[in-house]
Amino acid sequence: MKIFSYDSPISQILLKLAWSCYLNFLWLICSLPVFTIGAATTALYSVTLKIAAEKESGLTSQFFRSFRENFRQATFLWLILLAVGGFLAGDGYILYHLFYTSQGAAAIFWTIISALVIAASVAYVIILLYIFPLTASVSNSSLAMLKNSFLIGTHYLFCTILTAGIHFMMFYITVSVFTPAAIFGEGLCALASSYLLYGVIRACSFDPNERQENDEIIK
Repeated sequence: MKIFSYDSPISQILLKLAWSCYLNFLWLICSLPVFTIGAATTALYSVTLKIAAEKESGLTSQFFRSFRENFRQATFLWLILLAVGGFLAGDGYILYHLFYTSQGAAAIFWTIISALVIAASVAYVIILLYIFPLTASVSNSSLAMLKNSFLIGTHYLFCTILTAGIHFMMFYITVSVFTPAAIFGEGLCALASSYLLYGVIRACSFDPNERQENDEIIK
């Protein structure tokens, strides 16, 4: 097998890097209005989960089909998460200053409140990591999506930590090491994460009453 033949490992890696760059571009364009970030991220995972399952067919068409089909629910979920994230960030900023300007019993009180906010922030990040891949993969109510994102994220904690690590490493490399890596950005994060998340979502979505040879869980 030639090193640079289509089926060689090197060619496949380069191909997927090119796909992640292109998908990152689509994601950025569709995220520009900000309120569409949820729909764009859902569309991105719809494609990357297909790639992880080796069922990709037409990256652009799949991306925009998922964007249209999931727009309403994904946008609703994103706006909720955006509001919650803003609330937690505001609380964190206020508590940070209160903690360092308080003494005695007040300092203990603010420490306890800070611990609660940190715990809520961890739960928030877990939900944020899973909510859009789930929206891209299964049909359910918005409340169930939020609940299941947290339950799956805490049950498959190792996968959650790795997925968070992928996003953190991309952020760190882009900001501190090699800024041009931003061309891969969320596209590469979603693709790498999808190889972890596909098995998890498939396991959680499996219906024992439906035994089909080619079980399809991704829309």
